[in-house]
Amino acid sequence: MTIITLTDAAVNHIKTMLDKQTGAVGFRLSIKKTGCSGYSYVPNIILQVNAGDIHFVAQQELNIYVDPECEKFVKGLILDYVADNAGLKQKRLVFINPNEKNRCGCGESFTIE
Repeated sequence: MTIITLTDAAVNHIKTMLDKQTGAVGFRLSIKKTGCSGYSYVPNIILQVNAGDIHFVAQQELNIYVDPECEKFVKGLILDYVADNAGLKQKRLVFINPNEKNRCGCGESFTIE
């Protein structure tokens, strides 16, 4: 079982970002303490693998790395890439996390029990 699941739209977006970054080796997801609710997602295109990261291969041979410190917070997460229906309809990565208990009003941070 993989820790997180990526939709085809998310994989296509990340692959496009990897193609734009010379030397990119994959996509890494971690979280940090921040914001009004407690935690924030930190998605990154990486040039170097961090020792100890949890690695798996998603669709289209996309290398995914997860910070082992945040595994329990993101296990079961679905990562999608969708158009935001508010305002300018910008596309963005969306984190659908069954471990989230609440999200702040601005949507930038979340809590986990």
